[in-house]
Amino acid sequence: MLDVAVIEEPAAAEASLDPIRSRILAALAEPGSAAMLAARLGLPRQKANYHLKELERHGLVELSEERRKGSVTERVYRATAASYVISPSALAAVSPDPSRSPDQLSARWLLALGSRLVQEVGTLLTGATRTRQRLATFGIDAEVRFASAADRTAFADELAQAVATLVGRYHDESAPGGRNHRVVVGLHQIPTPQPGAPGKSTARENTTSDTGPGAGQENAP
Repeated sequence: MLDVAVIEEPAAAEASLDPIRSRILAALAEPGSAAMLAARLGLPRQKANYHLKELERHGLVELSEERRKGSVTERVYRATAASYVISPSALAAVSPDPSRSPDQLSARWLLALGSRLVQEVGTLLTGATRTRQRLATFGIDAEVRFASAADRTAFADELAQAVATLVGRYHDESAPGGRNHRVVVGLHQIPTPQPGAPGKSTARENTTSDTGPGAGQENAP
């Protein structure tokens, strides 16, 4: 079982988003048959079996083993991954495109960058998994609490300068056999949980004194 699988086909994405099938995928973190799933999820066995077949058809579950019980063969399935990510490529022509309106202060542009990141890394990961090769990647995840909007602006400026310096130092357009890599750095406010709504969160509204880059609803970091 993979840690994360990327769903790129629209039909597979649709299948994974069905409420019953998403519950089956979660339940199949531990292998189970249609009868076992029916008992776990409170579903009729025929319905569990139908959804299992659909998930198998889209490569989201796979046969783990077959058990012989008298004259009956029980088919045991497992999910192909512990978690799934739907690639923006599943949306084809309507997937976000960062090149349409690049704006460092736009939350929508940052979202488009994130979508492209999922799409590109997902494609690479799918290929690496197919060929059983490791994929060379690097990521940084950090949290920073700013005392003011001015500090946030200064941080963003220094970060942009540091990245530009590093890119200028290491980028070699004429390097024989060189490989292009993409560097994406994002800065955004961490959503705060909504009271009484587990798993749901919202960004705090910016006050009227929140000025400078990143101020306002559209440009909130």
